[in-house]
Amino acid sequence: MAASPFSFAEDSQISTPLSSWVSVAFSLLLVIGVILLLAYIMRRFTGMQTSGGQIKTVASMMVGTRERIAVIQVGDEQHLVGVTAHNINHLAKLEQPIVPGSNENSLKQTFAGILQQHKKMQGKNDD
Repeated sequence: MAASPFSFAEDSQISTPLSSWVSVAFSLLLVIGVILLLAYIMRRFTGMQTSGGQIKTVASMMVGTRERIAVIQVGDEQHLVGVTAHNINHLAKLEQPIVPGSNENSLKQTFAGILQQHKKMQGKNDD
């Protein structure tokens, strides 16, 4: 009986359906683990960086997928800026500085008040 090249390949790959499913499941879990690890790293290292110098981020709030507004403090002055993926726009100089509080809800209310005040000022400037 002559040995065919296919008979040797069949003998060397002894596998059961269970072992192939385990291999596929392990590979899938490995890929999902790598994706989750990369997502964690991206979340950890993206965003606004604060410096210990003269410029500080007092507060910030997301207003879109890649847009945010922030209150920055430069020396004794605070400014409201809009930050997008491509540029930073100065929106207003704050007359009454925001004092960062421990309560996040009061900070959001402060942002809401600033935005409403800015919209009113924009409406007056457009007239």
